Amino acid sequence: MSENLSILIAEDGAADRLLLSAIVSRQGHRALTASNGLEAVELFQREQPQLVLMDALMPLMDGFEAARQIKQLAGESLVPIIFLTSLTEGEALVRCLEAGGDDFLAKPYNPVILEAKIKAMDRLRRLQDTVLQQRDLIAKHNEYLLNEQRVAKAVFDKVAHSGCLDAPNIRYLQSPFALFNGDLLLAAYKPSGGMHVLLGDFTGHGLPAAIGAMPVAEVFYGMTAKGYSLAEILREMNAKLKRILPVGMFCCATMLSLNAHRREVEVWSGGLPDGYLQRGAGGERIPLASRHLPLGILDAPSFDDAYEVYPLELGDRIILLSDGVLEARDGEGQLFGEERLLGVFAESPEPQHIFTNIQQALTRFRGEQEDDVSLVEVSLVEASAQSRPPLAFSACGQNNPLDWSASFEFRGETLRRFNPLPFLLQLLLEVQGLRPQGGALYSVLAELYSNALEHGVLGLDSALKRDAEGFAEYYRQRSARLAALDEGYVRFHLNLFPEAAGGRLVVRVEDSGPGFDGQAVLDRQMALDSLCGRGLALVRQLSERCTWPDDGRGVRVEFSWRLGA
Repeated sequence: MSENLSILIAEDGAADRLLLSAIVSRQGHRALTASNGLEAVELFQREQPQLVLMDALMPLMDGFEAARQIKQLAGESLVPIIFLTSLTEGEALVRCLEAGGDDFLAKPYNPVILEAKIKAMDRLRRLQDTVLQQRDLIAKHNEYLLNEQRVAKAVFDKVAHSGCLDAPNIRYLQSPFALFNGDLLLAAYKPSGGMHVLLGDFTGHGLPAAIGAMPVAEVFYGMTAKGYSLAEILREMNAKLKRILPVGMFCCATMLSLNAHRREVEVWSGGLPDGYLQRGAGGERIPLASRHLPLGILDAPSFDDAYEVYPLELGDRIILLSDGVLEARDGEGQLFGEERLLGVFAESPEPQHIFTNIQQALTRFRGEQEDDVSLVEVSLVEASAQSRPPLAFSACGQNNPLDWSASFEFRGETLRRFNPLPFLLQLLLEVQGLRPQGGALYSVLAELYSNALEHGVLGLDSALKRDAEGFAEYYRQRSARLAALDEGYVRFHLNLFPEAAGGRLVVRVEDSGPGFDGQAVLDRQMALDSLCGRGLALVRQLSERCTWPDDGRGVRVEFSWRLGA
C-alpha cells in the first residue's frame, strides 16, 4: 500500500498547476508547487519531496536543467521525476529521460493514469531505499568481518610464524589465494641446534584451512622446543588433526629434521608433490617422493612415521613445494606442471640459483591465481656452538632443586618405542642455572644416547657412513635391528651438586654393549673427513669435561654454572 507522499509540481501554467494539485491532494498526497525550474530546485532543497512532476518547458530554467540539478541534489536516494509534456516527437521524449526523468505524462492529464504512475514510482522509490539499507547493512557486517579477520590474522601470524623462517639457510615464497593461507610453513630450532621445517597444505582455502594450521603449529613448536623427534611430532600432529578435523579435510605435508653436526636430514612426506635434494657438488638431484597419506586421515595405530635419512654437505639444497606451484595456470589455462619445473632445474647449473629461477619462471608463467602457492629452499650451513639459539622458559624460577641424583635404565621394549631425551631435558632444566646451557646440554645427551643405542646396544659400525651408499645401509640396519630389539639397556646417572659459586651436573651414560676406545674414536675423527664419527668431538666441544673409563663401558660428562652468570 502506497504511503502519503510529498510531491513537487513544477508547472508554469497556473491552471495546470491547480489541476495537478487537486488530483494529487485527492489521492492523499501533499502538493508543493513551483512556477519555473529555478523555483522548483529551491523548493526541492528546502522540502525534500519524494516525487517530482516536472513540466519540460518553463521560463528562467527549463525542466531539463531542473531535473538534472534535482537528481544531483538527491544523491543516492531515488527521487522519481515524471515529465509533464505536450511534446510528441520521439527525440524530445528521449531528451526528457536523458535529463534524469523516470517517466513522462502527456497533456491533457488523465487522473487515473497519473495515480497509477505515482504508485509505480513510489514502489520503485521504496525498492531503492530497501536496496540502499541492505547495502549499508552489508557494508557494516563486512567491516565487522574484516576487522575480525584482521585480528585473527594477527593472532594466526604470531602463532604460525613464531619460529625461525628468517634463518639464513631458509628461502621461501608464499602467495596465498585468500587473506588466510591454506599452505603452512613452519621452522624451528631444535634444542640440539638443528632445525625442524614443515611445509603443509590443508584442503580448501582461507580461514577454514588456516584454522587447522593452529593446532599443527602448536604441536610443532612445542614439541620441537622440548627435543622430541620428527617421528614423535608427526604422530602427535596426525592424532590431533584426526581428532578435530571434519571428514574430508586433511593436511598434506613434508617435514624435515636437519642435523648440522651429523650433516644429515630426515625426510617424511605425505601427499605433497615431490621435493628435491639438489647436491651442491656433482649436480645430482634426488627426488624426495611422497610415500605416505596426508596428516589427519589415519588413526594413530595405522599412521606410518617411517622417514628417510640422507647425508648432507655444505652447498646441498632441499626444494619443497605445494601443489599450487605445479597447478598454476597461464592465461590460456595450461598448467605449470612437473615437466616445466624439471626444465628449470636442468637450466640452472648453479644450485644457489635454482630457487630464484623457479620463482621467476612461475611469475612469468602464472595468470590468475587459483590456489595457495608455496616454495621453500632449505640449505645446510656450518654448525656453530656459538650460534645456538637460547631456549625459552616461562617458569617463575622459585622451584630450583640443587642437590639430588637420579638413575634411569631404559630396556629393550622401551628403547624401541620411547625417546627419553625430552623427559630427561625437562627434568634437568628445572635447575635455573642449567637453562642457559639447555641447547648444549640437549645436544650432548642426544649424542651420548645415540652412541649408546646405535653402537652399544644395536652393535652398528659408524664406519659404514663413510659415503652416501654406506649411509643408507647404516640406517637400514638401524631400523631393522631396533625393530627386533628385545634385550639390552641404556642407563643415565644424573648427579647434581651445589657449589659455593653455583653448581655442577655430572652425567654418566652406560649401555649393555662391549665398550669402546674413546681416544681411538677421536683420533679417527681427526684423521678422516667422513660421514661418521662426529659425535664424541661434539660432546667434548660442548661439555666442560668428558671422560670414559678404561673398559670403555660408558661416558662421563660435566656441566657447571655460576650464580648470576
